[in-house]
Amino acid sequence: MGFLSGSVTFECFRVRGSDCRQFGAKQIQALQRFAIGQIETSSPEQADVGFLGGEHLFDRGFDLEKNVIGDALHCAVRIDTNQVPAAVRKAWLQIELAAATAESPASRPTKAQRQQAKEAVEARCAEEIRQGKYRRMQQFPLLWDLRNELLFFGGTSSAAAELGCDLCSRAFGIELERMTAGHRAVAWAAEAKQRKALDEIRPASFHQPGGAAEIAWWNGEAGNFDFLGNEFLLWLWWRWETVSETIKLPDGSEVTGMFARTLSLQCPRDESGKETITAENPARLPEAIQAVRSGKLPRKAGLILVRYGEQYDLVLQAETFVVSSAKIQTEDKSEGRGALEDRIESLRGLHETIDLLFRAFCARRVGNVWQGEVEKIRHWLRGPAGGSRGKSP
Repeated sequence: MGFLSGSVTFECFRVRGSDCRQFGAKQIQALQRFAIGQIETSSPEQADVGFLGGEHLFDRGFDLEKNVIGDALHCAVRIDTNQVPAAVRKAWLQIELAAATAESPASRPTKAQRQQAKEAVEARCAEEIRQGKYRRMQQFPLLWDLRNELLFFGGTSSAAAELGCDLCSRAFGIELERMTAGHRAVAWAAEAKQRKALDEIRPASFHQPGGAAEIAWWNGEAGNFDFLGNEFLLWLWWRWETVSETIKLPDGSEVTGMFARTLSLQCPRDESGKETITAENPARLPEAIQAVRSGKLPRKAGLILVRYGEQYDLVLQAETFVVSSAKIQTEDKSEGRGALEDRIESLRGLHETIDLLFRAFCARRVGNVWQGEVEKIRHWLRGPAGGSRGKSP
């Protein structure tokens, strides 16, 4: 049931503009008012978006007992699309044109014949859509964490997340800010009074001294710091391989980590393509070492993180900070309502651990130690595979 069982995949958003202090009947009524099928779309081909109770694809039941768990609201968003695929449209058009020129197959269809064929195809599409032959229904879990003013959207599709966020904004009167690597860095800089220092940084060059690196997937706009996500994963790789598997976090706690299961790298100059490595510890394989030494940067990585004795297995996308296939451990002794509350607490712990780890990186990235660490990373990239751990700098 969404975030309450199994592995979880999500993108995180900051909730702004909410005057809610406790979830209650008002929020349940909003879910009912904006349930799937309650709002008519302006066009049959426009996506139909609405809330679900969260248990299954046709669950339109909402109540406090089911959807409010402590200070969290759990439900789902269903997105129905009803579009005829382009390949089908093209095939129908060719059939219509062939029929129009059947008496003289060698001749080309006239402008009038083409127009008639297009109109016939549009009419057929409208009929097929009306009958629901191409209707596709998708369900995405949703968790609004009131305590931390966060919203977890259970999917990796940017388009689906935008539709889900628009629905939440209309239903609850809130604003949602995507928590990408760049947005997280800006939030940290504002709290740490380091915004000026953050504005001055440019993508680091880990292979050649001097100048900023080229990153094909970064638009270079002022205020966009999503490239820090790639540098963050590379920094973790270097640190865990050569310094220590344990990193002290800003709140005084410690996290121990390693790369696991999967590692995707891409050439930032868009010259030598992408590479995805799957293994128990992909960062230790020769092909991973060769890829990063050739200049490729991590774009997605499987991580194992341990903090306060709780282990999190996940895959993190560098720029968006989308988390996928995350395994959350909870106390086996918990039952019923307590198990659900423990599950949500573990989800909060996972997000907090990732966020604090990134904040620890940001503090070093804009600090005086960064140039020294860049030199050490360059040395590591030139050195023998594996490296050796020493004392934390």
